[in-house]
Amino acid sequence: MGHITTLQAADGHEFSAWETEGSHHPYTLVVLQEIFGVNHHIRQVCENFAKAGFHVIAPALFDRVQRGVELDYSTASVEKGKALRAQIPLAKTLLDIQAAASVFKPRKVGIIGYCWGGTLAWEAACRTDDFAAAVGWYGAGIAASRNETPRCPVELHFGEQDTSIPHTDIAAIRQARPEVELYVYDDAGHGFGCPERSSFNAKAYQEAQERSINFLKSNMNP
Repeated sequence: MGHITTLQAADGHEFSAWETEGSHHPYTLVVLQEIFGVNHHIRQVCENFAKAGFHVIAPALFDRVQRGVELDYSTASVEKGKALRAQIPLAKTLLDIQAAASVFKPRKVGIIGYCWGGTLAWEAACRTDDFAAAVGWYGAGIAASRNETPRCPVELHFGEQDTSIPHTDIAAIRQARPEVELYVYDDAGHGFGCPERSSFNAKAYQEAQERSINFLKSNMNP
């Protein structure tokens, strides 16, 4: 169902994106990658949302420094992903995210991200006016920018056993942003929503996925 398309950011940067649409897609959604690129897992995420009624675009955010990045979940890939992420200023990444959203305008647009993408979904909600709803799954950088004010409704998902996101961070987000819907899943670690990781937790994934879909749709009624 999906295919590669080319987008252009406001600064002229051209980059790839994975676009997926089903036969019935009244809703629109930007999907943001982990630090592993628009790999098989992210394409499957897009497919799942298309089946749920979304027209989806996943921008290749690493194209600013290296094109065609698709990493697995090995330790070496984690380090490579971190190194690539470190080379891209947030402002440039937000331009790419806004370019993806512009494909769907003037319709209401939602955004969801995972890992690095979870943090970026939060930043996009706080720093742009492009989205009607934002969802972040296990975004480790959200606590550091918790005092920013979202410009749209936000829902966040974390794993209770996530060693990369301390419980104190989650508590700090709750305190700073009581208006944000925030869920913590017992026995779930970082990346609990990815079947290709050892940390995959089917129960937590299903609960978070249903909540995410319902949240997005309730804030984006066409």
